[in-house]
Amino acid sequence: MELAVIARIHTDFPQKFGLPRQSGLVPELKGVIRFEEGFRSPDAVRGLEEFSHIWILWGFSEGFASGRGDRNAPRPFSPTVRPPRLGGNERVGVFATRSPNRPNPVALSAVRLNRVDADAPGGPLLYVSGIDMTDGTPVYDIKPYLPLTDSIPGAVGGFADRAAGDKLEVEIPEGLSASLTLEQKNALLSLLRSDPRPSYQRAEGREYGFTYAGFAVTFTVRDGCAVVTGITPAEIEKQK
Repeated sequence: MELAVIARIHTDFPQKFGLPRQSGLVPELKGVIRFEEGFRSPDAVRGLEEFSHIWILWGFSEGFASGRGDRNAPRPFSPTVRPPRLGGNERVGVFATRSPNRPNPVALSAVRLNRVDADAPGGPLLYVSGIDMTDGTPVYDIKPYLPLTDSIPGAVGGFADRAAGDKLEVEIPEGLSASLTLEQKNALLSLLRSDPRPSYQRAEGREYGFTYAGFAVTFTVRDGCAVVTGITPAEIEKQK
């Protein structure tokens, strides 16, 4: 079976580092889904505007799995992985995780559908938020989220619940965020509160960096507080 790329999602993240670990963790992060030629029909999204959320079936790249940002051939199958949420030191079954290192590099995200622009040039366009994908990620399918059946009261999240982690305080020194819009600043604050550092790389005082919205953002963490040390324009190479 071959999966057709029906669309690509465009976000403010050219690389994996800095992205939320799951969709919905940072509701302020936005994206735009643009359909590929052959799927650009307003009829295909007719009625979708009635739904508040959608499921996106999308594709990992090898670069996403490794964090390098490149797109090499898939790795050989491994029945176990080391989830970052367990500190990277404990192995569990790959099917008990959402690791991108999978037999088939397929992911599933639930995001908020903010707007459907069926008549946009080159459209339809879907405006979404709560994303966890890099810019240019291929989309294989889109389905409406159904609260009646997709939300399961009393569901248990296994080790992911136990390793949820604490929120960070965030400090952005005055003047550093002057180039950001208020919306971008609020999204950055929420992202840093969720602690984007790998669970197995959390040395006090170490400087971390990622690219967001065209800016190189650097920060350190001390005593539970993320302090932004720089927000400067970044050279970005768009992923195809």
